[in-house]
Amino acid sequence: MADLADAIARLAPWFHNLHLPGGVETAPDHFLGDFPRFKWREIAPHLPADLAGARVLDIGCNAGFYSFALAARGADVLGIDVDEHYLAQARWAKAYLGADRVAFRRASIWEVDRLGRFDLVLFMGVLYHLRHPLLALDLLASTAPGLLVFQTLTHGGEGVAADAGADQGFTSRHRLEDPGWPRMAFIETTFAGDPTNWWIPNHAAVAAMLRSAGFTVEARPAHEVYICRCGKPAADPDLEAAHRAAVRLEARTDS
Repeated sequence: MADLADAIARLAPWFHNLHLPGGVETAPDHFLGDFPRFKWREIAPHLPADLAGARVLDIGCNAGFYSFALAARGADVLGIDVDEHYLAQARWAKAYLGADRVAFRRASIWEVDRLGRFDLVLFMGVLYHLRHPLLALDLLASTAPGLLVFQTLTHGGEGVAADAGADQGFTSRHRLEDPGWPRMAFIETTFAGDPTNWWIPNHAAVAAMLRSAGFTVEARPAHEVYICRCGKPAADPDLEAAHRAAVRLEARTDS
């Protein structure tokens, strides 16, 4: 038990509170509570209980909580992240738990088109960290995932302006000030002490962006969480060129 405690301390800080055998937790004093276990309890009933034979992609996997939970339902899961600190936690937990159905690798959203097809994709807590959020959704749609679990930080209420999807003239720009109009707040410097928080959309913007990328929202299991079905993939003839440009820009930003 002392060795386990030492390993957890060595890999700290933890953002995912993993529940390990023997009642040990990796982040028992998490500022959000038992995160992300409480979030999983909201989402789990909306996903197939039997995922045997399914391929699952967990984008921004962190320490792997969702990856392990989905593997427990029989799925073969690939968790990707760009943060080596979290990947080290995930790989350690995989070895400790003997989670043979889970693999972790360093990769970003901009590489999903190279990873193959997936029956289920988790894209949670990532969008607002991206400088090119709509392109990311377009790229995801182009890979035609069967089901998408999407979550993002938002602001404002759940209202949507009745004419939000209608054409507006130049003299109607005041409509953009409606609280229910799709909008995203741009974060130039930092938000919550994190310089990678770039955008905070409202609910209307999230719904509109998902539709624009070809996704249909089938369920809302919790605040800020959307269960989506991929319909017609994004039909942007310039998507490939835009994707290549975004990859170059993101690589420059990371360096």
